[in-house]
Amino acid sequence: MTEQTLAAPIDDDRELERGFSRYQSGLVALLAFVQFTIILDFIIMSPLGAILMPALNISAAQFGVAVSAYAFSAGISGVLAAGFADRFDRKRLLLFFYVGFTAGTTLCALAPNYHVLLLGRVVTGVFGGVVGSVVLAIITDLFPLRLRGRVMGYVQTAFAASQVLGIPIGLFLANYWNWHVAFGAIVGFAIAVILAVLLLMRPVDGHLRLKQERGAFAHLLATVSEPSYTLAFGVTTLLATGGYMLMPFGSAYTIHNLGIDIVHLPTIYLVSGLFSVFIGPLVGRASDAFGKFPTFVFGTAMTIVMVLIYTHLGQVGLALVIAVSVLMFVGIFSRMIPSQALISAIPAPHQRGAFSAISASLQQLSGGLGSALAAAVIAQNGDGSLRHFDRLGFIVIATSVVALVAMYFVQKQVARKAGRAVV
Repeated sequence: MTEQTLAAPIDDDRELERGFSRYQSGLVALLAFVQFTIILDFIIMSPLGAILMPALNISAAQFGVAVSAYAFSAGISGVLAAGFADRFDRKRLLLFFYVGFTAGTTLCALAPNYHVLLLGRVVTGVFGGVVGSVVLAIITDLFPLRLRGRVMGYVQTAFAASQVLGIPIGLFLANYWNWHVAFGAIVGFAIAVILAVLLLMRPVDGHLRLKQERGAFAHLLATVSEPSYTLAFGVTTLLATGGYMLMPFGSAYTIHNLGIDIVHLPTIYLVSGLFSVFIGPLVGRASDAFGKFPTFVFGTAMTIVMVLIYTHLGQVGLALVIAVSVLMFVGIFSRMIPSQALISAIPAPHQRGAFSAISASLQQLSGGLGSALAAAVIAQNGDGSLRHFDRLGFIVIATSVVALVAMYFVQKQVARKAGRAVV
């Protein structure tokens, strides 16, 4: 069964040539809302730290455990879920894990103490960590490769929207009432999304008509051991490891090394996030129009230049920091969106769910590894400024170059599979 056959339940090829149908547009928006809540729940923990630690009377180390609990539980659950990921209608699978994610966030919202909050983060990670892989499998099943970059671009705006809208609103609710309300708002939004998925989304079950391995473990083993997937898994690991190295220390570097007052920090996130809302869809269109790999090459070059500039900045003005941040996001999105679109063409239709779940686990685990490696490389001076931050930049550049070489062979693999020279 071909990719076009799996996509057939949505629209015929004549409609696809004209662009998205009304149902497709609604589905993309719905998946973006799903991603918005998942990403917001993950990233809101860091800005809530200043409120959570005194409220629960916990140390910075305990708070760090609560933050990392999500990533590690998500990484483990992705591997465990991979064996079952292609054995159910993807709509039902999405609902199952999204309802579990909502239950975990509800536990966070009601948590009376640190231990219940920690349990809530683990539950949220176990279920929420798999949702992104199910979303990717749905996109791959229902949209042909020539439209997939545009779809990824729209869905990835969830990251920017969570930064622009979610974090400020969450912090406002936490400051005006308490931190429980911030999680409660996510729960309320998630319940609305659950109802929308139930009522508006059609079944995604074309893969169930394909031949699969007998058992869940056999399915997982067959996917992990497939030689043609190894390179794609490697690229995913490299991109996540490099991407997570600068992020955890970005705020401290901006304040103590670049000399930006802490009151201007939200402005940097707000402006860069607003630009990202438009950057994502534009990059998605460009990757479909000019090719996924050429767009990835551009994104890699932009990332290398901007990381080199960013990690060697001295005391500069707010406008320059914002400009550098925006251009870095251009590079990041120009790598992330086409790479996801290209890699989505690698797995066989009957293994897409397992492949996406394993990829999501690799992203979580390698992201945690990248953060730990960054913490081992840098050091803090007495005035709060960071030493060796430039070394992180060189490591990110090195991983970017290796990922570019690996992606060249990935796109060759996709081109051979598709029977054409350029992707």
